[in-house]
Amino acid sequence: MDSRLHRAWAEGKGALNGWLSIPSTVTAEFMALQDFDSLTVDLQHGLVDYQTALSLFQAVEGRGPAPLARVPWNEPGIIMKLLDAGAMGIICPMINTADDAKKFVGACRYHPDGYRSTGPTRAGLIYPNYFPQANKSIVTLAMIETVEAVGNVDAICATPGLTGVYVGPSDLAVSMLKSPGMDPTDPEVVANIDKILAAVKKAGLKAGIHCLTAAYSRKMVEKGFDFVTLASDVRMFLNAASGDVKTYRDLEAKR
Repeated sequence: MDSRLHRAWAEGKGALNGWLSIPSTVTAEFMALQDFDSLTVDLQHGLVDYQTALSLFQAVEGRGPAPLARVPWNEPGIIMKLLDAGAMGIICPMINTADDAKKFVGACRYHPDGYRSTGPTRAGLIYPNYFPQANKSIVTLAMIETVEAVGNVDAICATPGLTGVYVGPSDLAVSMLKSPGMDPTDPEVVANIDKILAAVKKAGLKAGIHCLTAAYSRKMVEKGFDFVTLASDVRMFLNAASGDVKTYRDLEAKR
C-alpha cells in the first residue's frame, strides 16, 4: 500500500496535507488535482458524514494525494468503516492519555496488533494485497490538543503502532485558557508545541500540525514537522471569493 504520503516521508520530506470539509465531490476533485501529498476528509468539524466521505474518497482516488480521514471521535466503529471505505490513514481527535492512544491504534490494526474487524469492502478492491499490508501501512495520527495530552505526550508516543501525533493548535490554546486560532505566536502555546515536537522526535514518530498559511506551514516543516495541513477547502474558497469581491468593491469606490 504505497502512497504519495509514504513516499514523501521515505524521502525525508515534510508532507503537505489538504483538508476537505465541503460535502462536494466537485471541490474534492479540484483539491485532488493540486500538488498535495495527502487529503484529509474531516468528519469532525467538516460538513461531511460517512456516505459523503466515501464519495470524496472516490473523487480523490487515483489523482495522487493519499486519502485520509479525521474521525469525529475516538470511536472504533467509524474508524473501521472509514478504513474499509479506503482511507489510508486516520487522524483521531482529543487523544489525552496512553489508554486513548492504545484504543485508537487498536481500532486501526488487525489481530494480533489490534482488534480491527476484517471486511475491507472497498479498500480490499482498490489496494492489492490489502490484508497483509494494512497493519504496517495504515497511518495513525493521534491529535494532541489539550494541556492534559501535553503532560502525557511521552506515554502517548510510546504507543505501539502509532505513526505519529497531530497538533491541534486552536484547541490547545483553548485548553490553556487562551483564544482559539491558527498559526499561534503566543509564547506559552508555542512552548507547548515545541514540547510536543521534541517528544515526538525523541520517540522516532511523525509530527503533524494544522496550519493556516503557506508561510507558517513551511516554517513548521523547517522546524521539524513531517506533516502540515494548509488551511482547508472552506478557507481557500472564502479567501479567494472575499479577496476578489473586495478588489471589485475597492475599484468601484474609486469611480
